[in-house]
Amino acid sequence: MELKLYADRLSPPSRAVLIFCKPHRLGKLLSHQLADRCKSLLERIPLFASQPTWANGIEFEEVSIELGKLQHRSPEYAEINPMKQVPAIVHGDFKLSESHAIFIYLASAFSGVADHWYPADVHKRAKIHSVLDWHHTLICAVVQAYLPYIALFVSVGYHFNTSIALAFGLPLDPKAAAEGEKLLSASLATIESLWLKGDGPFLLGNSQPSIADLALVCEIIQLEVADEKDRDRIIGKHERVLKWIEDTKNATAPYFDEFSLRHAVGQREA
Repeated sequence: MELKLYADRLSPPSRAVLIFCKPHRLGKLLSHQLADRCKSLLERIPLFASQPTWANGIEFEEVSIELGKLQHRSPEYAEINPMKQVPAIVHGDFKLSESHAIFIYLASAFSGVADHWYPADVHKRAKIHSVLDWHHTLICAVVQAYLPYIALFVSVGYHFNTSIALAFGLPLDPKAAAEGEKLLSASLATIESLWLKGDGPFLLGNSQPSIADLALVCEIIQLEVADEKDRDRIIGKHERVLKWIEDTKNATAPYFDEFSLRHAVGQREA
């Protein structure tokens, strides 16, 4: 069945799903058949056993939906996603929206997805869901308080009202940006003190990234387009968060950079 992914690369959830679908590390060098045959052998080798080498190589067609051009409000796209948000997928005759739901569906529907992204172990899955629910709670809180007309970013109160609003032709709101910065700073502290506890470099102390890592990092990385002084003030003191971001980027190389917000903005402005 053909998989179509409707996305705007300026949207963090869209970028997260795009990155998730791409092959990472060794996975991009091997066919699924060869990977399946060699997986058990290579996992015995320390160099490979410690790395997230088995993701994901999901074949899909990317369909661009530019929010700035209001393409998500078209009647045609409403047939795909009545909520008129991105991302969304169509897999055969099955339609699905909401990035977290899409992550879970893809991880469950495609056998080539590495277990660490969405583990079969029910306890590990529940922990990942707890992070994802916390993530959505933040989105709701910010949107209700500062931007009831658009639900895009966990740090929307800051990012939208300092730079991203310009891409949508909307006015900046310094007061909302300041309030958003407070929430973003508190969120970073929570990630560092709660979700990054443990010996592993990823959320929940895991040794390899999950869909929760990708979802959250793609939100936070929006700071890369902020003013350098603002960026350093907000995130510079969170050394463990910074390392976690780099670890997640490295684990999803080279596609994290390909689908970065900075790259997407540059393409849109070209």
